[in-house]
Parts: sequence; C-alpha cells; structure tokens
Amino acid sequence: MSMAASAALIAQTQSESAEIARGLKRQDPELLDELIELYQHRLLRYLLFLTGKREVAEDLFQETWMRVLLRGTQYNGKARFDTWLFTIARNLVIDLSRKRTMSSLEEMSEGREDDRPFEIMMTGPSPLEQFQSREDCAEVSEVLLKLEPNYREVLVLRFYEELSLEEIAGVTRAPLSTVKSRLYRGLAALKPEVEQLRSTPPRLTEAGS
Repeated sequence: MSMAASAALIAQTQSESAEIARGLKRQDPELLDELIELYQHRLLRYLLFLTGKREVAEDLFQETWMRVLLRGTQYNGKARFDTWLFTIARNLVIDLSRKRTMSSLEEMSEGREDDRPFEIMMTGPSPLEQFQSREDCAEVSEVLLKLEPNYREVLVLRFYEELSLEEIAGVTRAPLSTVKSRLYRGLAALKPEVEQLRSTPPRLTEAGS
C-alpha cells in the first residue's frame, strides 16, 4: 500500500471513529444496531477464545453491548471503535474471573510472565496463518484453546482482528514489550502443533453437511 493510500485509510478510519463517538453520545439506537451487526461476529469470536465456553461468551457478549450503550459517552473516537469494544469485553472477562476460579486474563494483568525479549526467526507465513490457509476453523480453534490465555489472546487480536501491536497493548493494558513477548512465545508454542497438523490430511465433511 502506498503512503498516500495508507494516509487516506487512516483519515477514513479517524472520521468513522469520530462519527461513532458522536452517535454514542446521542445514544442513537440505529447506530447501536449497526455496530452490533458490524461487530457481533468478531466480538463473540474474541470472547469464545478468551473464555473457551460458548455459554459464558454469549452472556458476556450481551453484557458488553449493554456497557457500550450505558458508557458510550466515554468513547471519544481517538482510538478505533473495535479496540475500545474489545477492551470492554476483556474487562468483563477479568471481572468474571475474579468471581470464579477461572485461570485466565486476571493472571495476565499481574505481569507474572517473563517479559525479557524473546523472538523467533520465521520465513513465510506464521504458524497461525498456516492453520488458517487450511480453512479448517474447528482445528484452528482447538489448537488455540490449548495455549495459555495470555498467548492466545494476543494471537487472536493480531491475526484474527488484525490489530497492531500498539493497539493490542492498549486493549490488554500491557507494555509493548510484553505484547511482543506473548506474540513470539505464542507463535513458538504453535509451531509443533502446526507441524503435526500439516502431517495430517484435512478433515473431510460429509456430503451435504
């Protein structure tokens, strides 16, 4: 993408974010319907990967949109709407983990992991992109759910939601160095799973299914 095209895209995104902010301040019901329609699949997917449980994810999905409705005036349009939306959802997951014995995102916020620089050399597609190229969503989900929550979240935000590392740092409230460490370590953990999957033929679906 050329610099001019990139600048135009950034300007368009900023304009859209500002328009969303104005609509949320007005509590525009039509805007909320449009946002739900636009982001519902991405939000539910994010919550499914964070919690690993559909029933929990669906409950948090509803609660997230309630928070958007009630706290829409807090969105100023300076950040992309999806990063603000994911931040709300993530905070709800953390709140839930404090009430239950879920081993999840609350541990991430405590900075227990080793934040020392850790990088892996890769050529070609990343392990997650190799999974996605097989177009087998079930296998992708199964493998990601095997990873530690902190690695899984960063991989989902980076490769599914296509957030920048800086935006992921904003959502997770983690230093950029921590985000990079989680990304690299998550990719490293995926590598043996990729190798095993590549040696296995893709699953065949039944005719008519």
